[in-house]
Amino acid sequence: MSEKALRLGTRRSKLAMAQSGQVAEAVRQVTGRPVELVEITTYGDVSREALAQIGGTGVFVTALRDALLKGEVDFAVHSLKDLPTAQPEELVLAAVPVREDPRDVIVARDALKFTDLAASSPRGAARIGTGSPRRMAQLNAYARAHGLDIETVPIRGNVDTRIRYVHDGELDAVVLAAAGLNRIGRIDEVTDFLSVDTVLPAPGQGALAIECAADNADLIAALGELDDPFTRAAVTAERSLLAALEAGCSAPVGALADLLADGQIVKEMRLRGVVGTTDGTRMVQLSTTGPVPQTHDQATALGRELATEMLAQGAAGLMGERAQ
Repeated sequence: MSEKALRLGTRRSKLAMAQSGQVAEAVRQVTGRPVELVEITTYGDVSREALAQIGGTGVFVTALRDALLKGEVDFAVHSLKDLPTAQPEELVLAAVPVREDPRDVIVARDALKFTDLAASSPRGAARIGTGSPRRMAQLNAYARAHGLDIETVPIRGNVDTRIRYVHDGELDAVVLAAAGLNRIGRIDEVTDFLSVDTVLPAPGQGALAIECAADNADLIAALGELDDPFTRAAVTAERSLLAALEAGCSAPVGALADLLADGQIVKEMRLRGVVGTTDGTRMVQLSTTGPVPQTHDQATALGRELATEMLAQGAAGLMGERAQ
């Protein structure tokens, strides 16, 4: 490879720039080449509509992929949870680096925990902001099961905007991703980490995807140095579940694959999935385990197996309009 700078396509948000900057430094180390960030505005960045209304799937990704296909950038960094499950033939996921904490978190007034919000809200029901049907479904289901009085309020905006709703007193709390807050240095503002037994994250949450043209063999090999096999296997299983459910990334679907170990020896991979109505009244939540996938096909099969079981339990009727 020459010493010409590699062009990294990224969204303009503070979070996207932070995570792309981290990837850029890692790529500099493995390639010895300079990397420049190319800021690209996506439809999801400029639309103020709810993600469910604008489709969710691909709204933060399409413009970056167009830039890759046109040769305007050499590679792009995505939040993996934003990627549509269908992969274009012309592009390849060259690397999925080690995943950060996949959990959702609460940022609440008065440093409150999730379970304390309802009891202390001056409004009666605690108002909790989130733009995610998945989070709404699971928070409402948990609240119903444990007698908590909450109201989930749809919101959009960047991290600053969302947290400001709490500081201004419009909301009692907002739900965000731990990984995003950590990447922008604001993890200390979290007042509660939500257990994955309470809220399963979005498929791929906490992971990044590094994508480039499928015919750029040298760059694929270089970027492959950043790939983490366990993370890739886990998110492949989660995204396979999402695809088999025919659900988009804005559907009320949660999934998490993790490794089950006996001491220091990894024994199996467990995949958990949940689908529910946003009011929390109906849920399908199942899990499966299997050998740790060694290939893409094995990870994909694990996701499809769980999706089949969930569909048999009525998951399709809980997702609204399914992805095409």
